[in-house]
Amino acid sequence: MSDRDPDDVPFFGMPIFGDLAKAFSAQGPLHWDAARQFAALTATEGQSEPNVDPLARLQFAELARIAELHVQQTTGLETSPGGRPLDIVTVTPGAWAQRTLDAYRPLFNELATSLSSPPGAGDDGDPTMAMLAGLTRMVAPAMMGMAVGSMVGHLARRAFGQYDIPLPREAGATALLIVPGTIDAFAQDWSIPRDEMRLWVLVQELTGHSLLQVEHLRETVLSLVRRHVGAFRPDPRGLVDRLSGLDITDQEALAQLERTLGDPSVLLGALETDEQRAMRPQLDAVMAVIVGYVDHTVDVVTARLLGEGHRISEAVRRRRVDSAPHDLFVERLLGLHIDRSLVERGRAFVAGVVERAGRDGLAPLVTSPRALPTPAEVDAPGLWLARLEIES
Repeated sequence: MSDRDPDDVPFFGMPIFGDLAKAFSAQGPLHWDAARQFAALTATEGQSEPNVDPLARLQFAELARIAELHVQQTTGLETSPGGRPLDIVTVTPGAWAQRTLDAYRPLFNELATSLSSPPGAGDDGDPTMAMLAGLTRMVAPAMMGMAVGSMVGHLARRAFGQYDIPLPREAGATALLIVPGTIDAFAQDWSIPRDEMRLWVLVQELTGHSLLQVEHLRETVLSLVRRHVGAFRPDPRGLVDRLSGLDITDQEALAQLERTLGDPSVLLGALETDEQRAMRPQLDAVMAVIVGYVDHTVDVVTARLLGEGHRISEAVRRRRVDSAPHDLFVERLLGLHIDRSLVERGRAFVAGVVERAGRDGLAPLVTSPRALPTPAEVDAPGLWLARLEIES
């Protein structure tokens, strides 16, 4: 038995690969320098970003006081822990991308770890597959960093605020990210008065923030997402199959290669597992309820404040369900499938509860961990009310 450090053993018999492996894996399962660089490049499209106008920050802060009061009155929830003032932080898309990488770093690390297989796993005795598996392990941290950074950068170009990915951030956080440039551009494109659009976004963000700071909701969502990302398994053969179909004589081959390597599910061999399929109904149910609760609250509050808030709601929700695939990569990798059917399912659940028991019927969602509905109850709100013995 040799006492030699395994890291000193030449990879594939060639010292250069061992050196590359060390360089690629120096930052752990995900290369965060690569993630930050690609996030910045994609979010800004390689251009320098002007600073956010200080006046915009002041204007958002003023509107936030109005929105915060109405969200608290409607939901009964605190918008920040202990009643401390909530700080509205206005940022550029580039800054949003960097802060989002930091916020979800533990989840992305867990995802990268689950996509790293032990030596020899998955090769079925095939020397070529064993070599590819080793190569995949070598470059996976850098490739994962590039993929995650690029995906977050794409999302940053569309994000209005902190909860475009409806996942909890830091517990007890008193800061709320807002992207004024993107919000104002959307308002202009849809001929919506700028202040109305800003107020609508603040109501949505404050509602999401209040809801996802509720401890049992926060822990349930994060637990399910961690289980999902931890259940990925690498499939090097999937990459071989995709690459073998490329025709290098075709002028479009480079574009095809770019599309293939730009798909993280192919590049990193992300393979949906039986465990993920089994838990998806539960995660979908929880997300449907959260999305439905937020949408309902936004409709109630903006109808009171704007009168025609529903017009903005329709425009924003249409934009969401019509998102391009690369804008949804982060959500898909984290196990979120917030498509049209899930949105409508959540809205139908909340509407069914409110119709039978009034808005007070929603209160158990935020006061009792046992009140979270099962997937079947999401589709039959009357059953949920009956289980909780809420009069309808």
